[in-house]
Amino acid sequence: MGINVDVHMICDPIGAFPARVLPPGYRFRAYRPGDEITWTAIQRAAEPFFAIEETLFRQEYGDDDGILSERMVFVESADGTPVGTITAWWKDDWQGRGEWGQIHWVAVHPHHQRQGISGAMMTEAMQLMQRWHKRAMLGTATGRVWAIKVYLDFGFRPDPKELGDPTILAGWRAVDAQIHHAGLTAIHP
Repeated sequence: MGINVDVHMICDPIGAFPARVLPPGYRFRAYRPGDEITWTAIQRAAEPFFAIEETLFRQEYGDDDGILSERMVFVESADGTPVGTITAWWKDDWQGRGEWGQIHWVAVHPHHQRQGISGAMMTEAMQLMQRWHKRAMLGTATGRVWAIKVYLDFGFRPDPKELGDPTILAGWRAVDAQIHHAGLTAIHP
């Protein structure tokens, strides 16, 4: 699996990105009041690295249902079961670099992974992101290799400010050894 280290990726500016669609039998829907329970269940099912606490949703998003309904998207299966979620969020002043859009808390239930849902969710979130932001960032971990591949496909790159850290650089090189993506050229001397 390689080294699992927390990293950031940036897309500055937001440019062209793939127009991926959901596979047959799935549909998007916006956040609805009460979906914090749905979000928590999807995150718990999909998260391999740490426990998802009951309080995490409100800690991350607050309680403004209007903003959440504009920025948080769920994917449902044909029977109406929520199976994925993504949010086009923001940071007012990320690391002292001003305002950034943020791809936040991307998750697909394990029974529905590897079907193209995350790529379609990224298209949806990036379309939302373009309404409010010129640039975007996200946090992830190098152990999430296939998620990173999707982010790279959408124009996100390793944050150059982090590449001076030998542990982070080693994590990126471990990712590159698995996926050999052209978006990782900055990690090579």
